[in-house]
Amino acid sequence: MKQNILIVEDQTKLAKSISKYLNTHGYQTHILNEGSGVSDYVKLHEPDLMILDLMLPGVDGLTICRDIRSFSIIPIIMVTAKVEEIDKLLGLEMGADDYISKPFNARVLLARLKAVLRRCDNESVTPPEDEQVVAMTFGDWTLDIYQREIIDQDNMATALSAAEYKLLQVFLQRPQRILSRDQLLDLTHGREAKAYDRSIDNLTSRLRRKIEHDSNAPKIIKTVRGGGYTLAVPVSKILKNA
Repeated sequence: MKQNILIVEDQTKLAKSISKYLNTHGYQTHILNEGSGVSDYVKLHEPDLMILDLMLPGVDGLTICRDIRSFSIIPIIMVTAKVEEIDKLLGLEMGADDYISKPFNARVLLARLKAVLRRCDNESVTPPEDEQVVAMTFGDWTLDIYQREIIDQDNMATALSAAEYKLLQVFLQRPQRILSRDQLLDLTHGREAKAYDRSIDNLTSRLRRKIEHDSNAPKIIKTVRGGGYTLAVPVSKILKNA
């Protein structure tokens, strides 16, 4: 079955060019030329990946990305003509899984797309350590491994991006151990880390905002001065048919 790629790009010529190139490489594509309606399309059609332009008429890409992350774990590649570092970081903090700047070579986009899909596919339904594990509890939270979301004490679910899920999974597999930034990069990306992964701090901050009562005074993922980070709470596993 062909994977479905949603292209959100207001430059019609560029959008059609990307679509045609991806079609020739075995992907199905759909184009939206503005931000309004993107969330509804994702909810209805559940595409496998979204290529999202940062600068769009109406609703901008960052707002769309943030909205999508409130209900979906669809992989998102952010595309922009802006080259400032802050724009890159903002895109990733909103939940984008990768970032590419215009102008770009179509082959580069295809390679990044394949890498993101492969990484997300490997993470999506693979339980940590044991196939009998369906969920893991930590603090006031439960991580649903198959849905890739965290559930609070009121049974409210919050979706995680692929990167957030992988990082949390790494911490849950190694509770109360000090993990350096280099170790976390190795464990989350297998040293496929690109320039945008130069610091794990961004990703940790994003994850903290979802799981901490006060992300400025974290109790679950703590910073170890000169060392890195540690998951400071016990972890329990929930098994199938338990």
